[in-house]
Amino acid sequence: MAFTTNNGQTRSSLAEINITPLVDVVLVLLVIFMITEPVLQSGIEVNVPKTRTVKQITEQRMVVTIDRDQNVYLNDQPVNVHDLPAMLHQAGVDPAHQSIYLRSDERVPFGAFASVMDAVKQSGITNVSIVTQPLEAKGAAGSGGN
Repeated sequence: MAFTTNNGQTRSSLAEINITPLVDVVLVLLVIFMITEPVLQSGIEVNVPKTRTVKQITEQRMVVTIDRDQNVYLNDQPVNVHDLPAMLHQAGVDPAHQSIYLRSDERVPFGAFASVMDAVKQSGITNVSIVTQPLEAKGAAGSGGN
């Protein structure tokens, strides 16, 4: 946008916005959210058990969650445990080649866990990965015994 001053000189205004840095920032934020989304598997608060051997989650799979109150969720959606086998079965996918993650609060009784596992097995899925957390490293001086 140009304008003319009182003495006849033509000048341009500096009101033009350079959107290149804005696009750069937006693309960086997009990449950050794309990278962190698989890590945020579920928004349901669950204290999973701690174990010594923990495998890093690398694939996107369906997640079945049992919270502290023994409510069952499939990918953040509450479900009835009796409807779970039908919901887990995906059309066109062989259940023998399908795999899921099972998250359970450490305070859930084994009976509730077993009933959910039974529902998963009824759907034909045999590859079930149980989600755990690694044990926190304690001082080396306190560990001993064979």
